Amino acid sequence: LNFHLPPRAPVPSRKVISVWANNLRTTGQTTKKKGGSARTVRTPENVEAVQVAIARSPQRSARRHSVALGFSTRTVRRILHDDLHLHPYKMQIVQALNPRDYPIRVGFCEYMLQILQDDPQLIHNLWMSDEAHFHLSGYVNKQNFRYWADANPQQLHEKPLHSEKVTVWCAMSSNGIIGPYFFEDAAGHSVTVTSARYLQMLETFLIPQLQQLPVNVNTHFQQDGATSHTARISMNFLRNLFPNHLISRNGDVQWPPRSPDLSFCDYFLWGYLKSRVFETRPATVL
Repeated sequence: LNFHLPPRAPVPSRKVISVWANNLRTTGQTTKKKGGSARTVRTPENVEAVQVAIARSPQRSARRHSVALGFSTRTVRRILHDDLHLHPYKMQIVQALNPRDYPIRVGFCEYMLQILQDDPQLIHNLWMSDEAHFHLSGYVNKQNFRYWADANPQQLHEKPLHSEKVTVWCAMSSNGIIGPYFFEDAAGHSVTVTSARYLQMLETFLIPQLQQLPVNVNTHFQQDGATSHTARISMNFLRNLFPNHLISRNGDVQWPPRSPDLSFCDYFLWGYLKSRVFETRPATVL
């Protein structure tokens, strides 16, 4: 007989051997009893009641459902997990879209799909750019942050009104990343991104970087609708640099408003970089 004992395990007691023998007589197995106690709470009727309640109010917490149904919270949670196979998911916070934004976003996606179908290599000639602020006060992902304790520690993340920060610009494509470029003065202090400073960055930083990369006449450049980006001097420079291939507000290809979810930098790069930078809790911006 196999009693599932690991090598060099201690010798079972008389009581354990007696249980094994009894199980063997009744079920034919030594380690598993047949049947078990009847489920007096997780009955089919109660499972159905929880299922109906969840379908009616999926955003209500298990605790509130338990109060409304007259079940214990543990029972409701066990029904949700074990019987209904449901899992709690956190709601994501995204930017609200105006009604007229939807057809613009669809039109942009259809246009991009069409030109990618016409020129599959275009995906390697698409540069998406953006700026981000890295505040010295830190970065907290409230959706993933937890503080485990035996009592609520009332943990707070204090953030000063005017925190020291650095403003970083990057452009990203399948060929790599151009950047980072820091908008700062001669003393190394972060400055506001104006159209003049943005143009200076394009002239003194972007062009030399592009000259070292495989850029061709089909290269597209994307930027969001920030005022410094869409100022006349900025747009004139970019139109000359990327003729007929500027993706921007008021550009050759209209960039949809409120669309950070369509940009490499917004939905991946900045979140990843901030999670790495603030692992060590930097004391200065230098």
